[in-house]
Amino acid sequence: MATEGGGKEMNEIKTQFTTREGLYKLLPNSEYSRPNRVPFNSQGSNPVRVSFVNLNDQSGNGDRLCFNVGRELYFYIYKGVRKAADLSKPIDKRIYKGTQPTCHDFNHLTATAESVSLLVGFSAGQVQLIDPIKKETSKLFNEESSCQHLWKVDWNEERENEGSKTSEEALVTVQRLIDKSRVTCVKWVPGSESLFLVAHSSGNMYLYNVEHSCGTTAPHYQLLKQGESFAVHTCKSKSTRNPLLKWTVGEGALNESAFSPDGKFLACVSQDGFLRVFSFDSVELHGTMKSYFGGLLCVCWSPDGKYIVTGGEDDLVTVWSFVDGRVIARGHGHKSWVSVVAFDPYTTSVEESDPMEFSGSDEDFQDLLHFGRDRANSTQSRLSKRNSTESRPVSVTYRFGSVGQDTQLCLWDLTEDILFPHQPLSRARTHTNVMNATSPPAGSTGNSVSTPGSSAPPPLPRSNSLPHSTVSNAGSKSNVADGAIASGVSKFATLSLHDRKDRHHEKDHKRNHSMGHISSKSSDKLNLVTKTKTDPAKTLGTPLCPRMEDVPLLEPLICKKIAHERLTVLIFLEDCVVTACQEGFVCTWGRPGKVVSLNP
Repeated sequence: MATEGGGKEMNEIKTQFTTREGLYKLLPNSEYSRPNRVPFNSQGSNPVRVSFVNLNDQSGNGDRLCFNVGRELYFYIYKGVRKAADLSKPIDKRIYKGTQPTCHDFNHLTATAESVSLLVGFSAGQVQLIDPIKKETSKLFNEESSCQHLWKVDWNEERENEGSKTSEEALVTVQRLIDKSRVTCVKWVPGSESLFLVAHSSGNMYLYNVEHSCGTTAPHYQLLKQGESFAVHTCKSKSTRNPLLKWTVGEGALNESAFSPDGKFLACVSQDGFLRVFSFDSVELHGTMKSYFGGLLCVCWSPDGKYIVTGGEDDLVTVWSFVDGRVIARGHGHKSWVSVVAFDPYTTSVEESDPMEFSGSDEDFQDLLHFGRDRANSTQSRLSKRNSTESRPVSVTYRFGSVGQDTQLCLWDLTEDILFPHQPLSRARTHTNVMNATSPPAGSTGNSVSTPGSSAPPPLPRSNSLPHSTVSNAGSKSNVADGAIASGVSKFATLSLHDRKDRHHEKDHKRNHSMGHISSKSSDKLNLVTKTKTDPAKTLGTPLCPRMEDVPLLEPLICKKIAHERLTVLIFLEDCVVTACQEGFVCTWGRPGKVVSLNP
């Protein structure tokens, strides 16, 4: 068995590693894969993805696991560190012809022990809503309804009907009425039982409602809102139909999107190398960031929604401050493209510190540690000390991880000296204060560096305006979502347009980017997106993309080769860390002190 401290062979696969918390160990008996355990030939196939849901049943085995391998989709009871995996008894298994699953997402809001809603995106552009517990296929989106019965092919039926394989593939390869390109990401809208987002490699993203049909003709769109390198359209129809909204974002594929923990903001990363953060309800652009070079492939939010981490083709992880709208750090440890980034909400270090080391006011951190719905309660209680005036200030260290095509797992710590740098590091902070579209001209922020121990937050427009904007919009998501379900797109569009049109930062946005007024009635501009060609040589060294020497460079706590093929999954659970590689193996790494003797 290879150990963390080895280093005898650079290509040696590690089965354990040590951090300050202790020893993480690979649990071979908790490995999930295809029932035959044969490595999958991954050439030309879509990335293996993993989704989890907890059904809160009384048995204590409430976790369910879904993963795709090639044309196959599996749904298992996930036993984690408690019991060995039983690959002979999947709850549901499916094989598809003519298309491959590319991504999937559970609706955690509606999941019960008797039923669960699972969205599955496909390489040919379709989206399927299935219930793997009931073994039912509910609906098919972006596909003709007459072909729904051809999608799922039973495990044994596929072997018996090999002769009809060609004809069935020809039947399912039909015109896609909404988008013909590969689905790159599917996400349920937080807090909604029926709304979901679908991103495509075309660069388009669509908002659907499971209660509505997609119609029998191609949709016609009407411009709702337009900004720099993005446009949002509503679907023109006498009766409400899908898609409710069409987003066109950047250039090239829209590789991943992620909702903020409170569900109010949406971060998107694209093949053009840009991170774009939108207010979801008002469909307004709140900030952008450019990769060092190449496309951005993955994105995640910190549990408190204050920071966003991206990874991509520059082999770097980049940390962007949502509040300040600037790059605060980069991390270099991977030797190839970074495919997944994720925060670990269960490994957050909280320590009491000298009050003079605390930079910023209580108001700065009013929302700092309001974690998402599924975060650990113990971590929440520790982090809540940050907002308490009765206790000493505390220091928070964020833990996040990344995996890449170099088959390596990296863990990173984001510490207070990076988040709130002292004077020697303040140059980069000053240099990037004018990051986003809502910031005033660069000359107005020249003296905005906060000093250690100061009680007032730095006078950054976004840090001053966003908390108020967030408060004023509290509850708007449910109203908009309910309106979309009850009254269709017209109410959704009305709320989005009129709630914000007179806001000051909307005027700043149009002024700073020289965007002219575009009438929503201009039918000849419905599919137009303002595509400002960004010269990488001109963006490098600007707030959009600081030079390497202008921001702190993080070094990974650990960087270990843990697979033979590129890694495609990294998920942090309370008692383990889950990874997966393109060979189709889903691995469980027991956290320190959480490993027990596994019995079948």
